[in-house]
Amino acid sequence: MKGTYFLTSESVGKGHPDKVCDQISDAVLDCVLKDDPRGRVACESFISAGLVIVGGEITTTTFVDVQKLVRRVLTDIGYNHNHYGFSASTCAVMNAINSQSPDIAQGVDAGGAGDQGIMIGYACDETPELMPLPIMLAHRLVMRMEEIRKKKILDYLGPDCKSQVTVQYKDGVPVRVDAVVLACQHTDKILDKTGKKITDKSRREMIKEIAQHVLGKLVDKNTQYFVNETGKFVLGGPQSDTGVTGRKIVVDTYGGVVSHGGGAFSGKDPTKVDRSATYMARYVAKNIVAAGLAKKCWIQFGYCIGRPEPVSVMVDTFGTGKVSEQKLIDLARRHFDLTPRGIITELELLNPIYEKTASYGHFGRPEFSWEQTDKAKDLKKDT
Repeated sequence: MKGTYFLTSESVGKGHPDKVCDQISDAVLDCVLKDDPRGRVACESFISAGLVIVGGEITTTTFVDVQKLVRRVLTDIGYNHNHYGFSASTCAVMNAINSQSPDIAQGVDAGGAGDQGIMIGYACDETPELMPLPIMLAHRLVMRMEEIRKKKILDYLGPDCKSQVTVQYKDGVPVRVDAVVLACQHTDKILDKTGKKITDKSRREMIKEIAQHVLGKLVDKNTQYFVNETGKFVLGGPQSDTGVTGRKIVVDTYGGVVSHGGGAFSGKDPTKVDRSATYMARYVAKNIVAAGLAKKCWIQFGYCIGRPEPVSVMVDTFGTGKVSEQKLIDLARRHFDLTPRGIITELELLNPIYEKTASYGHFGRPEFSWEQTDKAKDLKKDT
């Protein structure tokens, strides 16, 4: 896009109610895969004031102690006392898990996709991670919030938090951060005498220790900061808002810069192409950009339940491609196994890695197999 424009992305921390549910659902998945890699999991969680419900369809030969697992996840996040209105030790935990439908299983067992749907992958060259800059900055801000809370650099912060970053672009290149939004749960020790808003001192501390620490030279004298704009954020987490698995899918992917496919990720084993094929789409797109074949690459896969091969593959490079988009489609089909079994094997998706994916986005993090660029040389050589 030519000219000056602004792009905004948001992220949420581990203590946000929706992200709590994502972590619980993926912790259940990891627990199954650890002892039963062939287990089938479609787990969703709901959280509210004093209550966690874990439900869905699971078929496995192992045992999951849901009560123990939920309380461990909540404790790790920071809900380990009643100080913030929700405690791992006192909340109620309800187990509502059933087995997977045999009608679905018979198609998946034969190597087909676990559902129909469209899956989207994307990569661009504006960050070292080949991700859009706004979402990477938003993730780093909530990661920094957790770091300073755990290290007690700012000892008044709570587990619930959100961030939002607006980046200014000129002719498609990010040049500066125009606006930063921080929502940081906190104790009442930083409220002013009215008890209705935080002190100016604490606001300055959060801007310095969170925003400016992360954003560095991307901020300038004209950058706008919005910190706890309602005045205060004492009551947060599950005590103030319900959470549900899969409700932060734009946070999980590319921050709204491109379209999203039809499904959420967390709590689903890799036979569900909502998850595994989306990871493969990112893997393909990232290798295309890493090979220098495009500056931006958007990929869509379409799948039919019970069928192994995608019914469609589409590529859009937004005019940045060095070769035709049809050539890139041919390369994707030739160099990557796009069947569910092939994806699971190539990306090693039967390992218990998923709880880590449930915070700070599923993409742009080098610890995951779908973030590797090991096929870039072969793609470049084949053009």
